[in-house]
Amino acid sequence: MNKFALFAFLFISIFTSCSIEDDTNYNFYLEVVPINSVEMPQYFVQGEIYEINITYTQPNQCFTFNDFIYEIDGQQRTVAVVNTVYTIDNATCAENPEEVTVHFDFHVTSNETYIFKFYQGEDEQGTDQYYIVEVPVMDERTISIDPNKD
Repeated sequence: MNKFALFAFLFISIFTSCSIEDDTNYNFYLEVVPINSVEMPQYFVQGEIYEINITYTQPNQCFTFNDFIYEIDGQQRTVAVVNTVYTIDNATCAENPEEVTVHFDFHVTSNETYIFKFYQGEDEQGTDQYYIVEVPVMDERTISIDPNKD
């Protein structure tokens, strides 16, 4: 009986095992794209959540927003946009650049000024370029009072 069970186990294992070949024929890759512009508030209030809007250009129809690269270093935040670039049929990827706006939510957890570095591509020497924004943190929202109104 034990030999039959062992034989059955081996037989099933051999015919149901997966291929161990490395299939690296992917139809897409990821690419970091430069940020054109950013919508940021003039200041933050601790404990609040803010929607940060980022606009970038998709070079053609094969580019699709994937995610953000978001690195934290103390009060500094480095942000880049990552697109999925599909390579199945490049003939259908008409050169039709399109501006796209995406956003992320930022939760203010500190009372110190935040420094944001938004990736804008590379210069001629291959050095990364960033749009840098400093946003102070206030204790509470400032209210503008117009003395001419009743």
